[in-house]
Amino acid sequence: MENPNIGANELTGAKVMVIDDSNTIRRSAEIFLLKAGCEVILAEDGFDALAKIADHQPEVIFVDIMMPRLDGYQTCALIKKNPRLREIPVIMLSSKDGLFDRARGRLVGSDEYLTKPFTKDTLLDAVRRYRPHHPGA
Repeated sequence: MENPNIGANELTGAKVMVIDDSNTIRRSAEIFLLKAGCEVILAEDGFDALAKIADHQPEVIFVDIMMPRLDGYQTCALIKKNPRLREIPVIMLSSKDGLFDRARGRLVGSDEYLTKPFTKDTLLDAVRRYRPHHPGA
């Protein structure tokens, strides 16, 4: 940590989507992000997320790999194939920390891979890294 006094509001207004079929994971991510000033959009699966992305225009998307109906790989691939959405950073969330999963995540265009359970710091650090820099931010 080069500067522990970085303002708590540095992420104010960041629009972050969390896609996970686990209510517990969604809620804990939401709490961490809201406390940092983020605007949070929650989705239960890929279909739910794809319906909301166009409306909400998130700046960063976290997506769980293991979900029913449309898994994280498929969801990420669909986001990255869409010319209007492909610039949005997608960060995969997985309870497995395997090389195969990371490689597969990269193949579908994911920007990073976080292992669950994530901490508040790893989640917020990822938002800081991938959120587009706004003038004056």
